[in-house]
Amino acid sequence: MKRFLFLLCFLALSGPAFATELRLSLSPDNGDLRDRLRSASLVATLVGDDSVPSSDLLAAARADYGRLISVLYAQAHYGPQISIRADGREVSGIPAFAGPTKIDRISISVSVGPAFTFGRAAAGPLAPQTTLPTGYASGQPARVDTIRDAASSAVKGWRDAGYAKAAIADQRIVADHRGAVLNSDLTLDPGPKLRFGRVAVSDDSAVRPDRIKEIAGVPEGRVFAPEEIARSAQRLRKTGAFRSVSISEDEGIGPNQTQELTIDVVDEKPRRIGVGAEVSSLEGLTLSGLWMHRNLLGGAERLRLEAEVSGIGGGGEQDYGLSARFDRPATFGPDTGLYLGASLADISEPDYDERNLRLEAGLTQQVSDDFYAEVGVSVLRSEFTDDLGSRSRSFLMFPVRGTLDQRDNPMDARTGKYLDLQLMPMIGLNDSSAGLRLQADTRWYHGFGEEDRHVAAVRLQAGSVIGLAQNDIPPSLLFFSGGGGTVRGQSYQSLGVDLGGGDTVGGRSFLGASAELRLAATKKFGVVGFADFGLIGDEAFGGDIATHAGAGLGLRYNTGVGPIRFDLAAPVGGDTGDGVQIYIGIGQAF
Repeated sequence: MKRFLFLLCFLALSGPAFATELRLSLSPDNGDLRDRLRSASLVATLVGDDSVPSSDLLAAARADYGRLISVLYAQAHYGPQISIRADGREVSGIPAFAGPTKIDRISISVSVGPAFTFGRAAAGPLAPQTTLPTGYASGQPARVDTIRDAASSAVKGWRDAGYAKAAIADQRIVADHRGAVLNSDLTLDPGPKLRFGRVAVSDDSAVRPDRIKEIAGVPEGRVFAPEEIARSAQRLRKTGAFRSVSISEDEGIGPNQTQELTIDVVDEKPRRIGVGAEVSSLEGLTLSGLWMHRNLLGGAERLRLEAEVSGIGGGGEQDYGLSARFDRPATFGPDTGLYLGASLADISEPDYDERNLRLEAGLTQQVSDDFYAEVGVSVLRSEFTDDLGSRSRSFLMFPVRGTLDQRDNPMDARTGKYLDLQLMPMIGLNDSSAGLRLQADTRWYHGFGEEDRHVAAVRLQAGSVIGLAQNDIPPSLLFFSGGGGTVRGQSYQSLGVDLGGGDTVGGRSFLGASAELRLAATKKFGVVGFADFGLIGDEAFGGDIATHAGAGLGLRYNTGVGPIRFDLAAPVGGDTGDGVQIYIGIGQAF
């Protein structure tokens, strides 16, 4: 009998503990508001866990009074009644250090009261061109966020006009509970109109302070403008030399009515090493590597060295390429930089062999946050052999390039567009030949579904060589189609200009089109359906043309940095196909 009683006591003491129950009642009931209140409640995050002590539950319940009121104020309910009870006792009346050791139920009862509207909604004085939120007006819902937005807009209007110290000097907000009306009056103090003054730089960077100020390009002496500060910070970030950039306004007013600034930066690691790989069943393996220094001479100068070997295991000879590029930002003004480049290539393609050396110098211009341009001068020396024979050519060239990039993520774009235009006048140094090479690459992305999980993507490519015949220009500057960068499912560079008798050379015109439908199966895996088309013409704008097309399916695995791509494609048009092709790489096809 004693053993039986002992067992009953043991089971009673060691049995399962029951978690605290939460009940939330709302009057009048409103599903959306109920969800907001539950999301804001700390108690709601703790109940259901029997390991949480009652003291923590009581502390969370006490904090919930203020948290729930904030939610109701945000929805224009300024006369709520809130009761939070622990086993029938109002939590606000339970002593902090004498609470119960066990709580079975917490009940939250909320009477939301009427929704208030604005009776008076005023702010002033306002700077010219200031626009207040449309909701900040008599008769509109009197939400707290609307008042905050109105205050922010009013201050921003003065700051945009050069009044850096503008602030809300006084605010009078009165609730009339009988009429459910809220009267709001905001009084602004613009302060004096200021100009940009001295710019100080923190001492924690390996980049010289004078170069940091040159790159930032704060227009000292000009009227203060917040967008200039944002633009200066963006210039510093675009150099790649800094992990973080912060430009803060000094609290006081500087000499001669100026706003002084302080620039704080945290350096990125000075060196970077990268490798890449892409596999095609016909083209073989392509390996690439880079070494980069982000601050070569102490002025955020960038040196980038790249090497690539392609065609490994592809059944033919391999291609080799080496290149170097030096960039110096803010050389002729904060948005204009200098670049120097050199490249050496040994190319062995299905229809030609070429060795070339190119030297280049030019200027870069960051026109806006998403538009970048280059203009330069370069010298090209090329020796090559194709079906027209062996030749050598030298050219003086003047490359011009403009790039508009509005993609949300270059490695895995879901929305936005991309446009790259290249224009290159060419003058022969061996003879009197001259011409113009044009190339364009445009891409559009449209996300759909929840959080743009799925993407429809389209790419159009075009190119033309004007004024130079096929035998006057190196083959690498002519156009071929086929392979991973143009038409998947078709053999690499299999489409050119057919001279007859099995002889083929590059075309003087090119048109390519690609479409992809990218569907996310899970957070990590996706499937892709795609179709590609290519056209080659023997004249600058067509002439005798040849076309081919390919289509296929692919898999994507999201690594967090960029997707791993696996594509399986087959020819669906033209006579250059060689069966099913496989493509593996990192990043989307375009």
